[in-house]
Amino acid sequence: MRASALTPLALALSLALLLPACSRQPAGESAATATAAAAPTAEQVAAESARLNAWFDAQYEELLQFSPIQLTMLGRKELNDRIDDMSEAGIRKQLAWLQTSVEEMESGFDYAKLDPETRLSYDLWKRQYESARDGLPFLLDGYPFDQMNGMQSQVPTFLINFHKVDDEKDYLAYISRLQQVPVLFDQLLERASTAAAQGIGPPKFAWEGVIDQSRKVVAGAPFATGPDSALWTDAQAKADALAKDGKITAERAAELKELARTALVENVGPGYARVIAFAEEQLPNAAVNPAGVGTTHPNGKAYYEYQLKQATTTAMTAEEIHQLGLSEVARLRGELEALQQKLGVKGDLQAFFTHVLHDPARVFPNTDAGRQAYIDQASADIANIKQHLPEYFGLLPKADLVVKRVEAFREQDGAAQHYYPGTPDGSRPGVYYAHLSDMNAMPKTELEVIAYHEGLPGHHMQISIAQELTGVPQFRTQYFSTAYAEGWGLYSEWLAKEMPGTYQDPYSEYGRLMSEMWRAIRLVVDTGLHAKGWTEQQAIDYFRANSSVPDAAIKSEVQRYLVIPGQATAYKVGMIKIQQLRKKAEAELGDKFDIRGFHDAVLGGGAMPLDLLEKRVDHWIAESKAG
Repeated sequence: MRASALTPLALALSLALLLPACSRQPAGESAATATAAAAPTAEQVAAESARLNAWFDAQYEELLQFSPIQLTMLGRKELNDRIDDMSEAGIRKQLAWLQTSVEEMESGFDYAKLDPETRLSYDLWKRQYESARDGLPFLLDGYPFDQMNGMQSQVPTFLINFHKVDDEKDYLAYISRLQQVPVLFDQLLERASTAAAQGIGPPKFAWEGVIDQSRKVVAGAPFATGPDSALWTDAQAKADALAKDGKITAERAAELKELARTALVENVGPGYARVIAFAEEQLPNAAVNPAGVGTTHPNGKAYYEYQLKQATTTAMTAEEIHQLGLSEVARLRGELEALQQKLGVKGDLQAFFTHVLHDPARVFPNTDAGRQAYIDQASADIANIKQHLPEYFGLLPKADLVVKRVEAFREQDGAAQHYYPGTPDGSRPGVYYAHLSDMNAMPKTELEVIAYHEGLPGHHMQISIAQELTGVPQFRTQYFSTAYAEGWGLYSEWLAKEMPGTYQDPYSEYGRLMSEMWRAIRLVVDTGLHAKGWTEQQAIDYFRANSSVPDAAIKSEVQRYLVIPGQATAYKVGMIKIQQLRKKAEAELGDKFDIRGFHDAVLGGGAMPLDLLEKRVDHWIAESKAG
């Protein structure tokens, strides 16, 4: 519900500024304008589109070679013994490649001779370059290490969950990656050190989170005395599984485990020690009640404007987003007051919030049984949605979905639930991860709506369909746009209300409204922090005044906004755009409107910036009218 680790981990791990997003320029228009020729024939369009699509697939294969981690996320093993180059030189090298690729596309293909779907691919390919180019001046503004998505937690998450070991070669590749962990950390520490010299760095709580998470990764055997660490447990389990399956002998398994143990002690441990030492050095100078980047980074205003454009894929200003948030908060307060009246809870809205927040019936027991009950109920709610999907969608996901608790080394009280995609071939299911260390921060009121957002019909539906698309270039199946993806997730919470068997308990409807309120608050708070100079405490106070979200979750949320500026604004902006497009389609098509057709139009081209999504839906409306 709250956050979704939607970016393929490889890209999240590597080039934050090279995430496929978009700039504002309508790519391709110059090419279209330059081609002042007679209208091409259908044969010419088909031939040029096929030629460009083949070129895209070849180019995407070249691009993937920059990211061995992304290849692993796609279920491929050809660079399984390497990790990405995350140095500044590595980033510039990839950017130069993208520039050359776009120049080749513009000079080698005729935009006017492309079909609509291929024009969209052209636009997206160009925009991912423009986005990276425009972000280069802000290379030092992003935080390689923080409490949310820092590399200190991403590395073990990736190795444990996504590096698949099917034979001895895979295991040796796993060891090779363990040996490269300090190289990766040193590249990022160099960037963090350069940024610190310019007064750029995350708040104190972020460094404290980095230290805590890092110490947990290297706690226990073989790094020190105590129970086996998560990485050592995983390394042993992977080797033992090979022996059990007859892939290697027990003796060879013991040898491989010893190699892994050596890599952990001699490479991983020292790498984490340097991260911890650097974080501890930064603590004395880090802000305790910080404001956002607009007032704390030397180029913070420009950086935040860039981040907002990336997140929303619109030209909305911080002030426009702030005002939208204020109006949405006011609207949702009215809906919550109406529900309060229906439930017969006396007092003002704060009294209603207090009633829900302190009702012991609204939480599961803070025990392992309570945690399992949460997972079981979320799984049941998802199963109910699954049986009704054909009534609302023509395109259906092939990949399975599982609900899991976040691993202990990265679990945080009240932190955001999130989703990791499965593989395109369905060999690994999608995973909805829940932070269950503190069940008091996971109220039952929110359980259902989170399951719809992260699972079905939300992120799992959208990402699985994108990955399974045929008839579009491969890069389109992995393209990511925060406003599109998170807008779909939030739209899914609202859409689920139309589906049978959902939100039957009025307190689940309360959870849905509170979830939407959560995202409306984000518009106000994110812009407040980063554009208006609000402090962390001011943001917490506003959040608390307008929601019944538990304090632990509020604090985690606000701290998240502080280290990932702009991202939290994408949800509401994206949701509203999809709702507007549906309303437009319903109005223009009348009796011809088909909800399955609309959803297939939205999901059937993969993720994209909102202006290109509108163009795609407009094309579907025109075709529906004609057909």
